[in-house]
Amino acid sequence: MRAAAVQLNSTEDKDRNLSTADRLTRAAAADSAELIVLPEKFNVLGTHEHYLAGAEPLDGGRTLEWACSTARELGIDLVAGSIVERREGREKLANTSVHVGPEGELKAVYRKIHMFDVVVGGQQYRESEAEEPGEEIVLSETRAHVPLGLTVCYDLRFPELYRILAVRGARILPLPAAFTKVTGEAHWEILIRARAIENQAFVVAADQVGHHPPDKQSFGGSMIVDPWGEVLARAPDEETFVAADLDLARQDEIREQLPSLANRVPAAYAWPEEVIA
Repeated sequence: MRAAAVQLNSTEDKDRNLSTADRLTRAAAADSAELIVLPEKFNVLGTHEHYLAGAEPLDGGRTLEWACSTARELGIDLVAGSIVERREGREKLANTSVHVGPEGELKAVYRKIHMFDVVVGGQQYRESEAEEPGEEIVLSETRAHVPLGLTVCYDLRFPELYRILAVRGARILPLPAAFTKVTGEAHWEILIRARAIENQAFVVAADQVGHHPPDKQSFGGSMIVDPWGEVLARAPDEETFVAADLDLARQDEIREQLPSLANRVPAAYAWPEEVIA
């Protein structure tokens, strides 16, 4: 199958963001992509105030209406990056990724588990102040019944999540992201290739690129990596998409000849009682 990662420079301007996402999604579909992945917070990326103003419910929200109608029109599996979701009865928002099927149906909903509470390059990020983490690990599947393991951005640093998805059957790992410039330069490609190799899975990583309000900068470098760790496609530093053919037969061959997933010894893996902070 053919997959594509769309790279955007999203801002607080939802109209502009959706227009660009639509244009590049259609271009990727015209390039024969059957699975298309958008970046994290692709419809609104900015300050907490921008998120409060731009947050949407899953049911009846403008962004997912666009995603469902576009996936249906183009006949694609669309991982609609992530959006800032507003849920009734909850004070905090959620960072939510949705897989939409070719019939325009919501196939799966994943809420980002790991909150980005860090200090990077002298800037403080406290995602948990405005958003609450998800609690469910989510597996979906494409129209061709290829299992997808859903993750978002900072999740990339937590191999436990990826291993569970692989053990549950994931063959493709979509990764919508807005990796910072500093961490992206140091770790983006290394971590993506590591997750692909460890889990003998394809990673389709769609990143934000460039500057966003108020003073943040995303790395870019959206890429598609195969189960051997080979980079099949990588985006330049601009709004664009990259696409690659995913050779599922080659993946079967890798898993058969180097059966690291099958050679796991779960009985030997015990979590320590005291966890290092």
